[in-house]
This record gives sequence, C-alpha cells and structure tokens, in this order.
Amino acid sequence: MDITTAPTDAPPPTPQPTLPEQKRAARGATRPGDRIFLGLSRGSGILLLVIMAAIAVFLTWRATLAISENEGNFLTTFEWNTSAQPPVFGIAVLAYGTIVSSVIAMVIAVPIAVAIALFLTHYAPRRLSGPIAYVIDLLAAVPSIVYGLWGALILVPHMDGLFGWLDDYFGWTGVFDWEGGAPRSMLTVGILLAIMILPIITNVSREVFKQVPQMHEEAALALGATRWEVIRMAVLPFGRSGVISASMLGLGRALGETMAVATVLSPDFLIHGSLLNPGGGTFAQNIASKFGEATEFGRDALIASGLVLFVITLLVNGAARAIIARRKEYSGANA
Repeated sequence: MDITTAPTDAPPPTPQPTLPEQKRAARGATRPGDRIFLGLSRGSGILLLVIMAAIAVFLTWRATLAISENEGNFLTTFEWNTSAQPPVFGIAVLAYGTIVSSVIAMVIAVPIAVAIALFLTHYAPRRLSGPIAYVIDLLAAVPSIVYGLWGALILVPHMDGLFGWLDDYFGWTGVFDWEGGAPRSMLTVGILLAIMILPIITNVSREVFKQVPQMHEEAALALGATRWEVIRMAVLPFGRSGVISASMLGLGRALGETMAVATVLSPDFLIHGSLLNPGGGTFAQNIASKFGEATEFGRDALIASGLVLFVITLLVNGAARAIIARRKEYSGANA
C-alpha cells in the first residue's frame, strides 16, 4: 500500500536561547521594568547596610569616648556612677539581667506559642480559630507601656502565691529562694516579656504551619498516622525554620524591651542568685531611666551599653541564620 504523508502547517520550532543569552539573562533583568525593579531592590539593600554601618560607627565612636575615661572594668564592674570623679561604670549586671529575663521569656513563650499555632491550624474549627487569631493579632499591637502598667498594677500584686509556692518546693535550689518583699524580680519581668512576645511568635508560626503541603499530611494519614503523628512527622519538620525565625523575632523584642521592664522591675546593681528576689537591671531599662538626667559623659556611657546590646542582637540574629542554613532540608522552598 502506498502511504503518503500530508503536508502539515505546524509552526516552526521556537529557537532556544543560546548559552551566552542564558548567561546574560541569569546575571540580570533584560526588560526595562525588571531592570528598574532590580536597581531599586539592590539600592534598598545597600542603603540598609549603609544605615547599619552608620549606626555601628556612631555607637562605637561615642562608646570609645566614655570607656577611655572609665576607671572600672566596663565588662565586670557592678556599679554605674558616671558622675563620680573619676567615673566608674560597668555592664555586668545589665548583661546578666537582659539575658536572664529574655531566656525566661523564651522558655515560657515559645512552647505555648507553637501549641496555640498548632491548635489554630490543625485542631480548632474554622469558626473558632478565626476569632482567636484575631484577638492574638490585636495583642501584638498593644503598646509596651500598656503592658507595663498592667504588669505593675495587676501582675505584680498577684505573684505572691506563685513565689511562695516556688520557694516552698524549689527554694532549696537557691534559684527560687524568696526572702519576701515585692515580687518585682527577674522572674516577673520574664513572665511579662513572655506575654508580650507570645503574639509575635504565635502569628508567624501559624502562618508557617498553614503553608505545609496538603499532600504531605494526606500521605501520612493514608499510611495510618494519627493527628499527632502527622504534626510530628510532616508539620513540625516543615515549619521548623519558620518557628526559629519567629522565636528570634520574639527574642529581639524581649532583649530591647524598655518601658514594660522599667515599670515592673526594682533596679539595682547586684546580681542575685535567686530569680524571685527584687533587683537587677537590663540595658534598655537602664538607658531609659538614666538618659534624661545624664550628663554628656553619662550619655556616652549609656551609648556604650547600647553598643553592647546592639552586638548581642547581631549575634543572636547571626546564630538564628546559621541554624536555619544548617537545616535547609526543612525549609518550605525545598518541600
């Protein structure tokens, strides 16, 4: 049988870009709009780096002026007297109080925030999760001074029972030994900071858990996994980097919180072994309470303490980025 092929009107194949063209497209945008957007994005990134560098240079310059005239060891002195002749000041108590109060806040807030986020995304019905999420969003917008007033007027007067219980059962450790007095201590500050950072961590974690691929959860359920096993094997690994990022956002606020801490804490320049006894201080609280009445040299000393807080914040964010980079297999982009 004679078989003939009919001519076809198919369009010619689209020419593929050559290797040099592919390299040029990979290096940058080719359309005018893309080039403009690329330039704006790049300029914004460079501007941010310039601002950060300018802040670091300013803090370093003013801190050097103060530290050069300090008669005490800036890192280990338990005193802050910039009006003395010669001046003596140090950040030992401030660094201890800032780190301890922030750690307490993170230990309390992170597990609760993750649990709330999991409840809203995987357990609560839609008509219940919506109002709860709305209320949590509102809590994130409350000013810190309002939290401080609430802590001073409501939280502090009701901490006696908790402090007494901790002293009765765990006072032998020394960490929870309570000698009486107003409970304006590091533990109270940590609890207040935990309440303040809870909405931030909850909101970000909730949005991350919403992005878990549905087919991952359905596959786990098809294999006979329970609801908790689905969360443990599919949801938490996927959202781990997001939870770490949310925790670092909360930690950043806890490290730099000012007015709430200044309203609740009874400051002094002693390091107390017990978390229940009043006293201590933080960088932000000390700057807020002393800046208004400080001399020019005193302000330089406060700026020096602010430089230390700036460095601590950079180290915390750098550590968070390193943790996320080591766990790229859990990022949403690779799911």
